[in-house]
Amino acid sequence: MTAQADLDTCREMIRHGSLSFHAASKLLPRGVCEPALALYAFCRLADDAVDLRQEKAAAVLELERRLDLVYAGRPRDTAPDRAFARMVEQTGMPRALPDALLEGLAWDAMGRRHDSFSDVVAYSARVASAVGVMMAVLMGVRDRHALARACDLGVAMQLTNIARDVGEDAREGRLYLPLDWMEEAGIDPDGFLADPRPLPEIRTMTRRLVMRANSLYYRSEAGIAVLPRACRPGIYAARLIYAGIGGKVAAAGYDSITTRAHTSKPRKLLWLAEAGIRAALSTVTPSPATLYAPPLPEVAFLVNAAARGAPEAGRAEALISALSQLAATDRSRMNGLMQDRARAS
Repeated sequence: MTAQADLDTCREMIRHGSLSFHAASKLLPRGVCEPALALYAFCRLADDAVDLRQEKAAAVLELERRLDLVYAGRPRDTAPDRAFARMVEQTGMPRALPDALLEGLAWDAMGRRHDSFSDVVAYSARVASAVGVMMAVLMGVRDRHALARACDLGVAMQLTNIARDVGEDAREGRLYLPLDWMEEAGIDPDGFLADPRPLPEIRTMTRRLVMRANSLYYRSEAGIAVLPRACRPGIYAARLIYAGIGGKVAAAGYDSITTRAHTSKPRKLLWLAEAGIRAALSTVTPSPATLYAPPLPEVAFLVNAAARGAPEAGRAEALISALSQLAATDRSRMNGLMQDRARAS
């Protein structure tokens, strides 16, 4: 397989797996779009590998082995692995960033719930901001302030995803709303998962997520404005499309249980046009003070891993801990299944 054939395969994966990124990627310059396709295809592969397998610990461990091979320069003989390995070699991508993504996938696989909003942000840092920082790296951006704003954008996008998918997640037995919010509202988490309804208290929590996301979208714009000029339209487009999903959630009265927000193709085309205009205006507008805001505490480790001059990190202890916990969860799950089968026989 040629490098171009590998990228064509990645492009098809993205076309079917991430409509929002596929739309935004059309505005990225080729030198950034192609490695970004490799990055997102590998992320899609990783997410599916864990989501579709019953033995979650084995799935995440297998992904870690695939990363080991990528960073050793001997990727598996598949298009996403080969394309991701080329991207890593070309950009010098710090290993700590995909490791953070794997840690987030491990949290998902063990059904981890989040005690506080800070815990939700920490989760978002791993499954979304890590990808945002990897995007910045492949654009050649290693400035701490720009990286912190890339993290803001990643967290905002993930909060939007959570707000949009409250009902869908609940029907799958997943809960991302902060447990302390639910306790304040007098809602039992297990009772909600058993019978998810658009209660006023749940709508209020969904609104809080959208409002927090909106404040981070606003702050992220200062970082977009200092990206390489040709990259700005694509990232502005991603910011506008995801914020637009949050707008649809708001328009539905923050009921994301009986409805699921989506945006139309014509609306996406308008956002793509607006992204081009904003990118052009950013070339003549001085950097706002929000560019220099410190990173959210939960994402600081990502900024430290990717910033210019940062020392190369070894294998993350946090990932090792998460994999150990996930293995224990898998063993408990399998023991439960065996006991159920024994009782049935």
